[in-house]
Amino acid sequence: MQAGTAQKISNAILSGAAGFASFFFSLCALLYITELNTKIVAAIVAGAFCLLISYIASERPNSESARALTALGERLLAVEDGDLVSPAPPIVRRMMPKLAAAVDTLFAEVRASIENAHALGMYDPVTSLPNRLHFRSEADKLLGETGNGKSAMLFVDLDRFKNVNDSLGHARGDQLLIMVANRLRVVVTAELSENVARRPLLARLAGDEFTIFFPHIDSVEDVERVARRVALAIAEPFELYGHSVDIGASIGVSVSPDHGTSIESLMRAADIAMYRAKSRGGGQHCLFNEELAAEHQSKVETEKALTEAVNDGEFQLALQPQLSLVTGEIVGAEALLRWNHPNDGLRMPATFIPVAERTGLVAEIGEWVISEVAMMLGNWHRDGFNHRVSFNVSPRQLDRIDFFQRLRTAFAEQGVPLSMIELEFTESAAMEASEAVIAEIGSLREAGVHIAIDDFGTGYSNLARLRSMPLDRVKLDPSLIADIEVSEKARVIVQAVVQLIKGVGAEIVAEAVENAAQADILRAMGCDTVQGFVFGAPMFEPEYRAWVNHVRGTSAQSVA
Repeated sequence: MQAGTAQKISNAILSGAAGFASFFFSLCALLYITELNTKIVAAIVAGAFCLLISYIASERPNSESARALTALGERLLAVEDGDLVSPAPPIVRRMMPKLAAAVDTLFAEVRASIENAHALGMYDPVTSLPNRLHFRSEADKLLGETGNGKSAMLFVDLDRFKNVNDSLGHARGDQLLIMVANRLRVVVTAELSENVARRPLLARLAGDEFTIFFPHIDSVEDVERVARRVALAIAEPFELYGHSVDIGASIGVSVSPDHGTSIESLMRAADIAMYRAKSRGGGQHCLFNEELAAEHQSKVETEKALTEAVNDGEFQLALQPQLSLVTGEIVGAEALLRWNHPNDGLRMPATFIPVAERTGLVAEIGEWVISEVAMMLGNWHRDGFNHRVSFNVSPRQLDRIDFFQRLRTAFAEQGVPLSMIELEFTESAAMEASEAVIAEIGSLREAGVHIAIDDFGTGYSNLARLRSMPLDRVKLDPSLIADIEVSEKARVIVQAVVQLIKGVGAEIVAEAVENAAQADILRAMGCDTVQGFVFGAPMFEPEYRAWVNHVRGTSAQSVA
């Protein structure tokens, strides 16, 4: 406003000067000049002078504004070079004060937004710890400063955290993560107080995963001591809005340069060790070693080979007969998966199914099994060989919404009566199945499918679910009957389980029966069916059909 007023005064002075000059020249021309030519020249000079003064008065503000706009443009272009700090140029402040103030405010807001975005991009919004990106960047710098010294990585994964989210909600879960982060800060602070040079770096990677990096350690024993501290700190109950929450932590430990010389390799090694700690029950730490490295490499190779095994036709089904202890007859068979590995030969399920479960490939393998069993039973049914076959269903298959429809379609296309198949579900899958899945299983059972629970006795069983679930048979886990011929305690446990299963109206199948003594004890206890090497080893289809025909024709009754 003040600059505009000053400009108006300046222009008025210039215009007055032009008017006075015009008056002065006109007066002189009238008083002293008598010649016409001279008067014309004087009038031209006076007019030109007035025009010059008027031009200066009008152009002066325009040129100032142009210079101000040019300076403003140069300031804005400086943003390309990263200049968000310099204020608006002085000429802009003088000529356009409001615009200058707006530009300064805009740059201040942009700087604040960038700083906020940087903070969001580098720190976890829940715990305020460095996030994965920040951790990797800082840890790389710290690792580069260690020289020939030792460094250590702790990978911390919370146990049973999912239960907290499921029961109390994600908001309470976030509060628990904040409490966990605070306890980890206490452990890290204690390490700093003992040796400031170590400067541990604590971060939350994602979900319930945390990491602690020690750029300088004196010995492996020291970092294992810290890992035990972390496990004890997390094992203490948390008070969460009136709830006492008990969780734990599985901790993997890796050391540089023994287990890797980069942050990526150390994190991978610590992650592998963490999974070993979790497989041991959690609440403890595990140090990475050569055995874990070899096991991990084997899993990686197995995973890679599994992706090609289905398409290359490397899987086969073996059939193990099931014999009734009541009638002595062959009542069916279990289809067991075999992998005809191109380099390793015939591999048992235990060597590759866990990897397939972890990677999700088990669903594709399960689809292959269903297709093969359907084709096999279709041929049997057309030949009049109506023999029941059971096979396992993975929890990963149950996750597919079209699983039951695909199952029905596969057997319908081969003309197989559903009474010829038996589906086996693991104990944990049966107990955790949704009501919708239970309803689908019940519908299949009504259509003739036999339903069995496999490996009973190794997981958690909800007795109410066991009573209400559509169920025909329960298969005892081999670990339950391993010593029944020599251990009184084992016999007591098996007898109790048998009575429990009988109480829900299901038949009992014992797997992995190795000798006649075990079979006799199981028969006395009320076990209905057995399978194992004492009666018949797993065999491929042609051998199985020949074996069954032979047993039926000669010695089925004598075996009982």
